[in-house]
Amino acid sequence: MLPLNALRRNRSTPYITYLLLFANVLVFFWELTLSPRGLYDAFMTLSMVPCQVGQVPFTEIALDGFRSMFFHGSWLHLLGNMLFLLIFGVHVEEYYGSKMFLFFYVAAGYGSALLHTLFNMGTCIPVIGASGAISGVMAAFLLLYPGVKIKMLSLFRGIPLGTIQVPALLLLGYYFAMDMLDALLPFFDLPVTRPGVAVWGHIGGFIAGFVFTFVATMFKAAPKVDPLPDLGD
Repeated sequence: MLPLNALRRNRSTPYITYLLLFANVLVFFWELTLSPRGLYDAFMTLSMVPCQVGQVPFTEIALDGFRSMFFHGSWLHLLGNMLFLLIFGVHVEEYYGSKMFLFFYVAAGYGSALLHTLFNMGTCIPVIGASGAISGVMAAFLLLYPGVKIKMLSLFRGIPLGTIQVPALLLLGYYFAMDMLDALLPFFDLPVTRPGVAVWGHIGGFIAGFVFTFVATMFKAAPKVDPLPDLGD
């Protein structure tokens, strides 16, 4: 199934969400100008590489962690992340406001990089993609709008079969559970369901976003449930 949109009216213009989307696309177009070797070198020198932690200055590690949030390995990687950012980011930004949402997004990205690095200290594979920060956005959406329905496209072997609506609590809880499953399976010498996915990065971003938003709701209440989610103003 493929998420299409959240059935909730947005009441503000999500400038930061659009800016982040544009920045990710712009960086990917820059990646396309590089040769395979040039791209590999760029990932190794400009993005987060766990085995380099402790070998280079902290300021460089911090920059690498930030830049990693904007690199992607393929069109599919980019489009999948941007779809989730657009679906969930616009509503989370409405709650936080643009400036605080940008801070929240970057903080979730760093939370993602931190947990991934802790569980992969010996690996020299670059960590790229916005999915860690977006996992934080998804966690925030789950806390703020748990009952909002997500419209999903049902697919069978790539053939669209129709749409269904799934509560955010169920859908986002499922995504987090799948990440936890893939993170724990190797401890039991069992194969993961999605090889190559930085699941600890997803989990780190999700936890950071959840904790950040939980604390935020102590000072600013979560939005009330919209009784007419499908109608315009």
